[in-house]
Amino acid sequence: MRHAGTAIILTAVVFAVLSFVPLQWFDVETGSADQTGVVAAESITPTPAPPPPPPPPDTRQIVEHAPLPKAVKAIYMTSCVAGTRPFRERLVKLMSETEINSVIIDIKDYSGTISFAPENEAWKEAWQEARCGALDMREFIASLHEQNIFVIGRITVFQDPLYAPKHPDQAVLRSDQVTVWKDHKGLSFVDVAAKPYWDHIIDLAIDSYNLGFDELNFDYVRYPSDGNMSDIYFPASVAGEYGMDRQANLEAFFKYLNEQLSDEKLFAEYSHQNTGRESNTPWTSADLFGMTTTNFDDLSIGQVQDRAAPYFDFIAPMVYPSHYPNNFLGLGNPNDYPYKVVNYAMQAGVDRMLSSTTPMEGFLHTPIMDTNASGTETFSGLYNKPTFTADKLRTWIQDFDYGGNYDAADVRAQIQASYDAGVNGWMIWAPSNIYTKAALELAGEEE
Repeated sequence: MRHAGTAIILTAVVFAVLSFVPLQWFDVETGSADQTGVVAAESITPTPAPPPPPPPPDTRQIVEHAPLPKAVKAIYMTSCVAGTRPFRERLVKLMSETEINSVIIDIKDYSGTISFAPENEAWKEAWQEARCGALDMREFIASLHEQNIFVIGRITVFQDPLYAPKHPDQAVLRSDQVTVWKDHKGLSFVDVAAKPYWDHIIDLAIDSYNLGFDELNFDYVRYPSDGNMSDIYFPASVAGEYGMDRQANLEAFFKYLNEQLSDEKLFAEYSHQNTGRESNTPWTSADLFGMTTTNFDDLSIGQVQDRAAPYFDFIAPMVYPSHYPNNFLGLGNPNDYPYKVVNYAMQAGVDRMLSSTTPMEGFLHTPIMDTNASGTETFSGLYNKPTFTADKLRTWIQDFDYGGNYDAADVRAQIQASYDAGVNGWMIWAPSNIYTKAALELAGEEE
């Protein structure tokens, strides 16, 4: 019992001693107690995330553009003049001294050849075969931009005697369905419905914008007319979705062109700057026969103003008085009345742009139905269509002697006729590239 008592006493002593020893290893408190005795957790500051890495430097070649003028006032320059320094410098001097703020330069003309060395392999032959052009086209355009000149590139589309003979499946043929058709000038055409050619034109447009052209102007967007029309065959149209509906085939091309050229990714190989617009894509325009403003048919070439307008930034009717028939408007020789012809034609074009209805069918047109007393609906003969302002139009002005002698008063009368119709943009055509300076306002004195 003595040993048991001794053990009990030792155990008591150990517990007594331990009761006075602080047990730090059991202390898990990391905060402080408030007045209620509740322990607050210690705040932890998160480690900030590292900043994102900077974007890689943009090493693309920069293409500086000139913004679109409020009203384009342009002269036309052939590829031969663009490649002839003394001649082109005279035209640049004319621009600096007058109200001219824009220039149209041939990219592709009636020959099917082009005026600069392309990057796209498919177009290199058209440069190698060219009789004219500018080896320094990129630098020339850049120099024009330095003078705030807006540069428009003209592309002759379906008239192409270089491409057509080498692609007879896409060409306009004679009735034998083998021989490539030619017009009275000996020039051949590509069928409007030849879709592979559409992409060929898109490739040229890409190279042209990346070179520095600010706007692309599409000419000869039509079926041929000046030739033996009784000995002609259109293989791509006949086999296509719309058959020989010329209007539909042409509108399908316009629609495709618009969709493609509105895609910034096509032009992303270069850094386009100072475009003056939200998208890095070219402005576009289409040249139409002058009588498309007054006629409600397609002139047998597929062109209808109402069906072209939605797909381009600008529509440019070629309202040259010399191209109207005698007694147009009962005037006798239209060359004797340049103001009246141009004013009437452009006013008609403006009225059609503003109108919400048209008798012309179209992809974007919806038929207007009439309802009779019995509730039966019948087609009214009219369609609803998109509307546009007069700013959609630009006037082609005649400064060449064809059918008459055009002097400064005649050229200026056409410009004034355009203004009086509400159309402020114009482009002067002179195949010689010799312009009537006296018809132009001097620089700083523009209206």
